[in-house]
Amino acid sequence: MQIDSKYAPTEIEKKWYSYWMEKGFFHSEPDERPSYTIVIPPPNVTGVLHMGHMLNNTIQDILIRKARMSGYNACWVPGTDHASIATEAKVVNRLKEKGINKSDVSREEFLEHAWEWTHEHGGIILEQLKKLGASCDWERTRFTLDDKMYESVIRVFVDLHEKGLIYRGYRMVNWDPQAKTNISDEEVNYVEKSGNLYFVKYALSDSQEFITVATTRPETIFGDTALAVNPNDERLAKFIGKTVTIPIVNRTIPVIGDDYVDMEFGTGALKITPAHDINDYALGQKHNLEIIDALDDDGKLNHHGLHYEGRDRFDVRKAFAKELDEQGFLLKTEQYTNKVGTSERTGAVIEPKLSVQWYLRMQEFANQALNAVEKDELKLFPERYVNTWNHWLNNIQDWNISRQLWWGHRIPAYFYGKGIEDFVVAENLETAVEKAKVKLGRDITKDELKQDEDALDTWFSSWIWPISVFDGINQPDNAEINYYYPTQDLVTGPDIIFFWVARMVMSGYHYREQPPFKNVYFTGIVRDKLRRKMSKSLGNSPDPLQLIEQYGADGVRVGLMLSASAGNDLLFDEELCLQGRNFANKIWNAFRLIQGWETADKEQEAAAQIANEWFGSQMQEALADMESNFEKFRISDALMTLYKLIWDDYCSVYLEAIKPAYGEPIDAKSKAQAIGHLEQLMKLLHPFMPFITEEIWHLTGNRDKKDAIIIADYPKSSAFDAELNKKFSTTIEVVTAIRNLRNEKGISPKEVLEIRTNSLDNLFPEIIQKLANTQLQNSDEDMQSWQSFRVGTLELFADIGSFIDTEAELQKLQQEKEYQQKFLESVRKKLSNEKFVSGAPEQVVAMERKKESDSLEKLALIEKQMLAMQQ
Repeated sequence: MQIDSKYAPTEIEKKWYSYWMEKGFFHSEPDERPSYTIVIPPPNVTGVLHMGHMLNNTIQDILIRKARMSGYNACWVPGTDHASIATEAKVVNRLKEKGINKSDVSREEFLEHAWEWTHEHGGIILEQLKKLGASCDWERTRFTLDDKMYESVIRVFVDLHEKGLIYRGYRMVNWDPQAKTNISDEEVNYVEKSGNLYFVKYALSDSQEFITVATTRPETIFGDTALAVNPNDERLAKFIGKTVTIPIVNRTIPVIGDDYVDMEFGTGALKITPAHDINDYALGQKHNLEIIDALDDDGKLNHHGLHYEGRDRFDVRKAFAKELDEQGFLLKTEQYTNKVGTSERTGAVIEPKLSVQWYLRMQEFANQALNAVEKDELKLFPERYVNTWNHWLNNIQDWNISRQLWWGHRIPAYFYGKGIEDFVVAENLETAVEKAKVKLGRDITKDELKQDEDALDTWFSSWIWPISVFDGINQPDNAEINYYYPTQDLVTGPDIIFFWVARMVMSGYHYREQPPFKNVYFTGIVRDKLRRKMSKSLGNSPDPLQLIEQYGADGVRVGLMLSASAGNDLLFDEELCLQGRNFANKIWNAFRLIQGWETADKEQEAAAQIANEWFGSQMQEALADMESNFEKFRISDALMTLYKLIWDDYCSVYLEAIKPAYGEPIDAKSKAQAIGHLEQLMKLLHPFMPFITEEIWHLTGNRDKKDAIIIADYPKSSAFDAELNKKFSTTIEVVTAIRNLRNEKGISPKEVLEIRTNSLDNLFPEIIQKLANTQLQNSDEDMQSWQSFRVGTLELFADIGSFIDTEAELQKLQQEKEYQQKFLESVRKKLSNEKFVSGAPEQVVAMERKKESDSLEKLALIEKQMLAMQQ
């Protein structure tokens, strides 16, 4: 059989992925096997692959491939999210490029443009995942705006509204002026920004006195409806009940007293702008203050802003501060740093805004999610996220589920009046008409009803994802939802623990009375070597597809997993992808070596017999360790165990122990065993490196292509001989020590070394003789003239006299002896210091005593070696 001298990943990856797809190995249908299901965290429909996706989906593919090989009916459901804010923003920008504003088109026309954009750019990321080797059931690909998915979301809204869990309320929201929609608290990122603290004078109406107020936002002065001071503030309490005039605006407002005011901040006086600050709004409600909203939806001043109407809030901040200064109302300005809320999606500074929105009552849901983790019905990995989970759920607020967007699931509320309760909620217009007739007690036509213009929060569709992908909302008792739900594992980032994970658990209990998955594994954040989060703006994020092209998909997968220690942030280094590629090459070359051996009808060597017995046991020990790591989601540790088993044990030790002498054939049994072990290793490795393992699997035997490794039986753990493994490990330590001795003394590997020990029962002499080119014998004789060396507690002796320059060796030993004597002197000086011994921590003193004993032992050995050479 002709085998290529070099492993060519690109060609092999295309060949086998096409084959897997063609044979339907990724597809799942309910059957008698136990199911193992993963639902993909749906990426944005118009998104492209980044390093976070690479890590997340590599882990998912490892889990799904392992389950498939372990006898489960593995189903990995892919899909994409419509991403309301991100997609709408891109469509709006595209229209602007054509000279069209969103306000110039109807909803229907806008949605046509949005669907055009989605069809043009959507699904790219799923195609990119195929390059990585993702074995998703592509026939099950879902999109959150698919007809059945859409119907599921609307049905859930109607159901929860009828249960009294969804309501309409007038509250302060986080307004994103760029996206022109409100967003949830979880979608607000607080960023430290440098700005100014403006000290503005408000004139008292009945005197020449002023009250000075410190504010970071002078542009909101146009919305002021009161000044507040603390009644316990001796400086300012006297002004309570008086009025002041807003500078330049020339509107009179009252001075009120409230304990909320921090006497230590600024001047101790606070301007109250109920429409532009959540705390001010609370005070406004408490004191029955007027609400004046001075900003429009774009973040520009409206008519309340007087001559600044139509100008951006940040432009007005500077211009109005200048005007205040010129008019004598600005006492001073100080630099000030504070945390400013910004939109996670657009980066725009959030504007608090009063608005009528739709809310979902969360307390009942939160209690179920808390209980799930507390009762171990749901496990979080790493476990440290349990505290994060509990803290958020114990302090949960009602979920604002409406967004001022067109792209998404339109809220199924139909209005017949302008009152806050003048509506009905229904799955369609026809049902809405019937509900309205009952509610109003009179006939009403569909033309009298107007559906809510807003769309639902994107997460409101994603929170039912594990149910809706199997149509479990529309058909709660269908065969697929009953078979595949609950899923087993969810792999996702910790940044969406609240947005998505907790809410899926809530909907799972509400609609299926059990959590949607049994385990949640939170991956770390992908960072560069400087610990910076990878991002396009920093230019520190490599192109995943270029990495795959350069190192092969298997190499990149290994590189990612070697970087990713159980749930900690991943410090990605491209060198690890090179290490992954080198690993693939190592495996390929090992396979070529075995295949290149000619066989002969002869007895198996003793070293080969021992090596085969040991490697079978060693593989079982490694498999037990891997299984333990998989259970704890320490997947990178499982890979590292396998990596060492293949590179160190199989390639560097086992193959060396069984290989024939140069130019000689190998016995047929040893070659068959070597191939058998390699096939087992390829099965273990397949979830991590699917392409090279499939290629080698088909080259090791004349297999029918339906016998693919992707559906081969995963090796089962069985008992291993711990004593055998320990003895062999000690043997290899001896081999290493002999090789080091050769290097140190300049003795050629071709020279046969005579080795003696009185502990031969603890070693495999056949292995030492084969790998270290020695003549090894047991002996209790005095070996004073031989070079002694230690491996753990074993003492061995080597006859090196004829291979070395005795004078040069004595000189080196003398130098080492002098160094050790000086080192011992320094240690003893420290230990003779009573102050150190009594004052230092116990473990520090113990460490110094160990240094003393080690140094004495080394000196004794040096003396012994020098004495032997001088005889």
